[in-house]
Amino acid sequence: MLEHTFCHIPGLGPKTERRLWQAGISCWDEWREPPPVSMKTACPTEIPALLASSRRALAADPAFFTGRLAASEHWRIFPHYRDAVAYLDIETTGLADDAEVTTIAVYDGDAVTTFVNGEDLDRFPAFIDRFRVLVTYNGKGFDVPFLERFFGIRLAQAQIDLRYVLARLGFKGGLKGCERGLGISRGALDGVDGYFAVLLWNEYRHTGDRRALHTLLAYNIEDTVNLERLAVEAYNRQVATTPFAAELNLEWPVPPPLPYSPDLDVIDRVRRKYRLDW
Repeated sequence: MLEHTFCHIPGLGPKTERRLWQAGISCWDEWREPPPVSMKTACPTEIPALLASSRRALAADPAFFTGRLAASEHWRIFPHYRDAVAYLDIETTGLADDAEVTTIAVYDGDAVTTFVNGEDLDRFPAFIDRFRVLVTYNGKGFDVPFLERFFGIRLAQAQIDLRYVLARLGFKGGLKGCERGLGISRGALDGVDGYFAVLLWNEYRHTGDRRALHTLLAYNIEDTVNLERLAVEAYNRQVATTPFAAELNLEWPVPPPLPYSPDLDVIDRVRRKYRLDW
């Protein structure tokens, strides 16, 4: 989709982009001067140079595009850098400034890797550095700044925050709300949320019961693995509104084997302990 994209050009929005497609300029290589449609770009003469830079960036610089596209349009980069994507989700002890990361789950489209506070969190910065794109839900507002503060690092990867992409499609209500709207079921983890994840961590820390930790990791991993399904669904729905749907539609991803399963007895125990009902 990137080579069909023109709305990363300053002052050129999706409506003008669609008019370009209709006028026969469907990709960068078809650009011609003068352009066949009127545009409000400040420097139309600079467009050929920007498209040349776009061709160079296509190989290995996704941030070139995310830095020029609106957050709701970042879906456009997804298939081009899919082999360098990390689907990322974190769990924490809360939202306060002194809160800590408890677990991190990263999915690379093939395998899941987890990190646990008190065990191997220190491995995370070097591990995540191998990826060029982070796919999250609300990662721009929470996960990424939280990780940067907690580890004292800078995560310079391009980001696809599905919160903005899915909101453009009408799906809101948090990650779980978007999943429900798209027919994704959580099974045994239905009803478990971020607050319950904090309780699971507390249960593990206070009792040493690793079943509570494994249930927390199962929840964290579910959040992460589902991001790929949401990314593909969002991409296909957006592509369906373009003239390129037939050639660009992505296949539904096959979920990976999950290394942890939720313990129903632990979930019930924590739910009763804190008098939670769902």
